Amino acid sequence: MYNSMDEVPVSLHASIDTGDGEFDMNTLISNNAHILFIVLDSLRYDIALQEQTAGNTPNLNHYGQWTKCEAAGNFTWPSHHAMYSGFMPKPIDDTVNQTMLFFPKDIGLGRKGPKNAFAFDDATWIKSLENKGYQTICIGGVSFFNNRSGMGKVFPSMFKESYWHPRFACTVKESMDNQIHYIQKIMAERAGSQPVMMYINIDTIHYPNHFYVEGAAPGDTVETHAAALRHIDARIDGLLNIFRQTGGETFVIVCSDHGTCYGEDGKYFHSFNHPIVNTVPYMHFLLSGNH
Repeated sequence: MYNSMDEVPVSLHASIDTGDGEFDMNTLISNNAHILFIVLDSLRYDIALQEQTAGNTPNLNHYGQWTKCEAAGNFTWPSHHAMYSGFMPKPIDDTVNQTMLFFPKDIGLGRKGPKNAFAFDDATWIKSLENKGYQTICIGGVSFFNNRSGMGKVFPSMFKESYWHPRFACTVKESMDNQIHYIQKIMAERAGSQPVMMYINIDTIHYPNHFYVEGAAPGDTVETHAAALRHIDARIDGLLNIFRQTGGETFVIVCSDHGTCYGEDGKYFHSFNHPIVNTVPYMHFLLSGNH
């Protein structure tokens, strides 16, 4: 008789059974905690670690240390399909004790996930949160979220609400400021009416990013990549404060979907497999409300 669990090695079943995370997602969701999922598109792990160690990202550093992880894809499209289905970047240095925040049932790992994971039946955990009363909101950045093409409509359609504007595009130096301003507006309109699950694609680091170094000529480098991350760090608390002001708890996920190359091994950009592209930073933490 067919059993989807037969598709996965028994050793992985054991890791699922024992892989309870530090946060109980079921309790958080039952208590209507907001969920904020921030992707810093294209952020490389090595540069994230470099800036963290040097103290150049004090606001992000306040919330924790980056975990060195392996992305599920080498560009935005595959990585997001995986993450929206519960397959977040996996820690590279601990391949045995893998934990899951969101557990998809019946895809080879059984129906019962880790005790603290939110198990879901829908195509995405986002849809399952919507079915539990969450207002799910997508704030787009790169063109995969722009609602202006067939592919650009796929990810936004996974949310109850989706927003994109040319001012949010990666070619706009102030894109993150524009996103935060818009988020402040739409969150003020809700005024605590229901819990929010919000995804934000922050595209500051994505090509082009040379303009984050004053006077730099066109052409991105590891230096301009790092400068773009510092630009984000200077603004991240402005974003988090919007959720603090709701008065409730917010579970925050911050990670990259893939890295990008600047000539390493003759490689440029991403959408190919290379350690720099496949290795990404990840963190999550619980944010308390101010009220």
